[in-house]
Amino acid sequence: MPIYRAPVDDFRFVLNELLEVEKHRDLPGFEELSPDLLEDILVNAGKFCEEVLQPINQSGDEEGCHFENGVVRTPKGFKEAYKAYTEAGWGALAAPTKMGGAGMPMLVALMVGEMAQSANQAFSMYPGLSGAAASALGATGAPWMKEHILKRMIAGEWTGTMCLTEPNCGTDLRLMKTRAVEQPDGTYRLSGTKIFISGGDHDLTDNIIHMVIAKIPDENGKIYDDLSTVNFFMVPKFLVSEDGKMDARNGVATGGIEKKMGIKANATCVLNFDEAVGWRLGPKPTPPKPGEKRSASAGMAGMFGMMNAARLGVGVQGISVGEVAYQNGFAYAHERRVGHALTGPKEPDKPADLEIVHPDVRRMLLHCRAFVEGARAVAMWTTLNMAIAESDRPEKDTAGLLGDIMTPVIKAFFTDMGFEAANMAMQCYGGHGYIRDNGVEQFVRDARINQTYEGANGVQAMDLVGRKLGRKGGAAPMALFGLISGWLGENEGDENLAPFVKPVKRGLDTLQQATLWLAQHGVQNPNDAGAGAVDYLRMMGIVVLAWMWARMAKVAQAKLAAGTGDKTFYEGKLVSARYWMERMIPECPMLFERIQAGSATIMAFEPATA
Repeated sequence: MPIYRAPVDDFRFVLNELLEVEKHRDLPGFEELSPDLLEDILVNAGKFCEEVLQPINQSGDEEGCHFENGVVRTPKGFKEAYKAYTEAGWGALAAPTKMGGAGMPMLVALMVGEMAQSANQAFSMYPGLSGAAASALGATGAPWMKEHILKRMIAGEWTGTMCLTEPNCGTDLRLMKTRAVEQPDGTYRLSGTKIFISGGDHDLTDNIIHMVIAKIPDENGKIYDDLSTVNFFMVPKFLVSEDGKMDARNGVATGGIEKKMGIKANATCVLNFDEAVGWRLGPKPTPPKPGEKRSASAGMAGMFGMMNAARLGVGVQGISVGEVAYQNGFAYAHERRVGHALTGPKEPDKPADLEIVHPDVRRMLLHCRAFVEGARAVAMWTTLNMAIAESDRPEKDTAGLLGDIMTPVIKAFFTDMGFEAANMAMQCYGGHGYIRDNGVEQFVRDARINQTYEGANGVQAMDLVGRKLGRKGGAAPMALFGLISGWLGENEGDENLAPFVKPVKRGLDTLQQATLWLAQHGVQNPNDAGAGAVDYLRMMGIVVLAWMWARMAKVAQAKLAAGTGDKTFYEGKLVSARYWMERMIPECPMLFERIQAGSATIMAFEPATA
């Protein structure tokens, strides 16, 4: 049976020694964040994930969700686990206190979310997506919605969904067909079909609040293949009156649940909206004047806010699956005996040595650990920057730029690497990894969706290259490069840090050259930007993690020199940091060479015709 142990020690390290969270008490939500409170949250959340969520992960995958007579039921144990989760308040940590939440920083919710997702990704998606939907409702909803609906969502009494994808429309929202027709009372009637809706229906709560995007037809009933009339709507499964009373079933029916590769314990539904009552969130679209270009509706703003929160959460899922997969691969490598060490038997009295003696097994495990711990630090640093961006600090604008540019990198690079880590951990098992009994193959299946949903990773790469790099005259990449360059300048004279500083500098130099190349060639030929976007995003991810590893190496060296703390822990940090510098930074020149190849060969490819 698979195992999971919450990485509380690593969270402590990043919080206290790398980010020095004590210095950020001036930020909103950080005022009461004492070391004792943080310790209590981490230890108890970790214990909950280990003892309640992890034991039903494999069984939930094997049983899956059930769809019978239009009703969805979750696997055995999920209702009880959800009740315990909400009663403990784990889903309400970052919600405002006036809405019934704990008012903690998003940084705290991120750590708890990572542990929950490692323990049981399918389960964690129910409260996780509810949190994103609740944030959107809190930002755009009417006062009565916040009082009578949002509070119930934060308490976990009701859940929420994100309803974007349609059978003929995924990322390209211009092609959406779901329509919302305004009624005399100011509500709307929505008709259409949404697919791939995670947590779209279930038996965990009495009501589900669907956050839906749809098009408002013009006075002739026509909808257009553009974004000019797209708006954001709240559509509850059961109607809710403005005084908070739950009423009749709304016109939302579950057409079925998807038969999926992974996350089988999460009900991914087809939802049919048949004159369903909805409430518009955000401004009503203004019809364009004659001859005026039809531009994106302001009503999409709430949707983008919800999507960005979800993208950060999905990136953390990449860390989560990498962590639990690594733990299981590591444990198996210390149990399985196969062959002898290349330098001679380590245990001559045994028929074979433990698998961990072999270099390639260690390579795979170290690859997983270096990614997971580096990515965790980057995600927490980015989340801290997002908090600074909401503060009154002078650096808030720069912090906002950093959060903005890192969002697609975290979503795409972390989920790509999480899938790599799951595959490597499974490889440590050999043929036994392919067998369901051992449970590690579930991590591979569950990890695969993370690269696809909330905007496929190729789309994230194009968002980075096509929008984030050039926005505000390139302010975001300049802020990031300046921050890394400044740190390198401060530490380049430290000989002990040279094995970390020099590789980061090489990586940053290559990344800056690639940025300039894309800026020059992408304007001349947009296909060149499209062809190089994925490689560029990976390069940025490698370099940012390398910089974070260099920072962690500096902390570890200082602790070892002072003789304080756990020596083995800090030595392990240095090993992981060196691995990233030696094995990942060398990818940067290769990635740049591929970027410079441009798009000619790729675009010369034509599908074979009959």
